[in-house]
Amino acid sequence: MIDHALRERLRVAHADNDYAPLLALIPYATLIGIQCRREEEGVLFILPANRGNIGNPLLPAIHGGVIAGFMELAAALQLILFTETGQVPKIIDFSIDYLRAGLFRDTFARCQLWRQGRRVTNVAITAWQADPAEPIATARAHFKIDESPAP
Repeated sequence: MIDHALRERLRVAHADNDYAPLLALIPYATLIGIQCRREEEGVLFILPANRGNIGNPLLPAIHGGVIAGFMELAAALQLILFTETGQVPKIIDFSIDYLRAGLFRDTFARCQLWRQGRRVTNVAITAWQADPAEPIATARAHFKIDESPAP
């Protein structure tokens, strides 16, 4: 079933380039502090440095589960923002490769839709901190999406 209230919130968020009200509806996004903004290259997802997200206080480094959660949520948000299905996508699977320690600094992510069929979409996610050319993690996610087109 299509959520018309979600579509209206998306319309307003796109018009204002303010996605904070949408993110506020997702408790985990609020907990870890996710932000996003639209740029020329697409949507940039941001995980601001937050002491509550540290998993290794000796480095200090962000907990790997927080990094994975950030990336999975970024992929789901990318689909919500751009598929216009009017529904929250359902995760089928998620696979992550940790490449470097996610140190205590702001972390960024971008997503790319690789294949969008009628029901399944594959999303590639890259997360980095100082330099996009030096990712801290890459991931792939498959989501089941609504097959009905936007009105």
